[in-house]
Order: sequence, then structure tokens, then C-alpha cells
Amino acid sequence: MRSRQRILNATLRLIEAGGFEGVSVASIASAAGVSRQTVYSIFGSREEVVSQAMAGLTLEVLSGIRARLDTVESASEYVVEVIVAGRSAVRTHPVLMALLVAEQGNPVFDDGMIARAKPVARGLLEPMVERNLVTRNDLDDIVEISLRLALSVVSFESDAVRTDAKLREFLGRWLEPALNAILT
Repeated sequence: MRSRQRILNATLRLIEAGGFEGVSVASIASAAGVSRQTVYSIFGSREEVVSQAMAGLTLEVLSGIRARLDTVESASEYVVEVIVAGRSAVRTHPVLMALLVAEQGNPVFDDGMIARAKPVARGLLEPMVERNLVTRNDLDDIVEISLRLALSVVSFESDAVRTDAKLREFLGRWLEPALNAILT
């Protein structure tokens, strides 16, 4: 178990230092102080190490985001706050900032990204059902639209959404009608 955590921590340090392109099984093994065979035996591939390291970091960041959602009172406000908090987390965490760079090996820019992101987004938005803000039947559509919109505002900067306040205003103006269409 200790080797597993050392490998995950080393992977995150490597991503922070040089992005995804410089992360190889050899560099991970060296940074973690283990053999390449140990990395392969625990994770199977470079992609799996990177994926699990990022998933662990994401879960840690999501717990902070969840704390910001306790006071929201509507589905649209909930989704807006998830996106604003998510963008803020990405912008302030060095490893998550690496997700904004389109480079080889970046899990945001591979074919399976949406499929991997949906369970995370679903877990973050699921409390809306528990709080009776939306029905379980509507959750899949809300996850889909929220995930795609969140990826857009995290990946592409513009003056219209540069600050959290501007982003919150923009999302509120467009998300409320979209969510109302889903919920009716």
C-alpha cells in the first residue's frame, strides 16, 4: 500500500513539474523510489497511474467544492456554484492547471474523458436529488449539460466570464432556462 501511495504522489509531482508529456513509467518509478515493474504490477499502465492519481486529487478537491454547496436553494444555483467552484479549483491548483494544456497524455484530451468524468460529475450533482431540487430521472441530462459547460468555461477564457462574479452571472442567465426545460 505504501508503494501505491508513493507512486500516486510521485505522479502528481511530475505532472505539476512538467505536465503530462514528461510522465512515463520510468520517471514515475524513479520519483517514487520503486522499480518500473512495481509500477506495472500495481497499475498496469502509465495511463492507469495518471488516471488514478488525478482521480484521487479530484476527490480531494471535490470535498472542498461540496462545502460551498450547502446554502444553495435551486437546481440552477447548485449547478452554477459547482462550475464556479470547479473552475476556481482548477485555476488555483498547479496539477489541475496542467489539465488546461493540450498535450499528449493529458487525460482531458483523450477519447475516454467524458465517460470517466460523468461518474465524478454525477457524484457531485447527486445531492440535488437528495435535497429534492431535481428528480433522479432528470439527473443524467443535468450531468451531461453541466459537464460539457464546465469543461468549456474551465478550458476557454473570455472577458465575459473572467471573474467568478461574471461567470456566476453568465451561467445563471443561461442555465436556469436550460434546467427549467429539463425539469418540466
